[in-house]
Amino acid sequence: MRSFLLLVTLLFSSLTFAHELRPASLSVIQSAPEQFEVTWRVPARGDMRLSLYVEFDDQTHERSLPTAQMVGGYYVERWEISHPQALIGSTIAIDGLANTMTDALVRISWLDGREQVIRLLPDRTRLIVEDKDGIVEVAGTYFVLGIEHILLGIDHLLFVLALVVLVSGGRQLVVTITAFTLAHSITLALAVLGVVSVPQAPVEAVIALSIVFIATEILHKLEGRKTLAIRKPWIVAFGFGLLHGLGFAGALSDIGVPEHAIPLSLGLFNVGVEAGQLAFIAGIAALMYLLRRVKPVQLWEIRTGTTATAASALPVAYLVGGLSAWWLIDRTIALVV
Repeated sequence: MRSFLLLVTLLFSSLTFAHELRPASLSVIQSAPEQFEVTWRVPARGDMRLSLYVEFDDQTHERSLPTAQMVGGYYVERWEISHPQALIGSTIAIDGLANTMTDALVRISWLDGREQVIRLLPDRTRLIVEDKDGIVEVAGTYFVLGIEHILLGIDHLLFVLALVVLVSGGRQLVVTITAFTLAHSITLALAVLGVVSVPQAPVEAVIALSIVFIATEILHKLEGRKTLAIRKPWIVAFGFGLLHGLGFAGALSDIGVPEHAIPLSLGLFNVGVEAGQLAFIAGIAALMYLLRRVKPVQLWEIRTGTTATAASALPVAYLVGGLSAWWLIDRTIALVV
């Protein structure tokens, strides 16, 4: 019981750090031969923001004072700069990044269509602007961002966990996860391409509701009911996958997509999401396999006639359902306050 309470405490504590784990983003867009428009987005909660600051080198001069505002959980600054070599060879650093748990995505765009996208980390806080297209670096950056987003997105992981517990049999699990993947890939692409535009806050609230629903269906299954979600979970996974795709799109829009490489960055981000998702499912399967290899668990299964997998369904349902219900209440209140 103590272990269970500790796990719940750790999961709730992770909610406190959710905003810090979101990436900061720096957009530097050329507006004239030696001039650039700068947009700096820093994760914030209420009136509090992370202490992250952009530092250009000595050859870079400010053409205007920064203007700031809070927008959608971010502190956003905008100003203009100039540089005699159009930033080529200059250094850009993020002061304070080494003291955080987040990263910063830097995107520089020139008038001739070139773009440079670099992800800065706590152990790599500065970059040197290069005079070339970084297609390979763009691909790697968005692939890693996709993996990070799914693995740090506790709500998405809990939805996948609930699906794994709800589904019976390997074949049905493959079909269900494939349906979920196909659905969120569709809405992610449509949202990034501007075909669909939905406010992010209501989407996040409904995502929490989707997790509550699946957790409830686990309880229905344990009671012997045969609902649509239990008989054909792939249908429910596809429907809710459309919503989760909009959630992924919100994260991707926060960091931006290079205009010259939209298909590449979108595709690699989605592949990263799938890689992280499959790694999570593989981790769950490995954990259950190892658990069933433990002799006390084997003896317990023999005595009770119940598998460890089936026995874990009830605590998983309550844990996942309780956390998602808390999210639902919190996100719904945020919509009206």
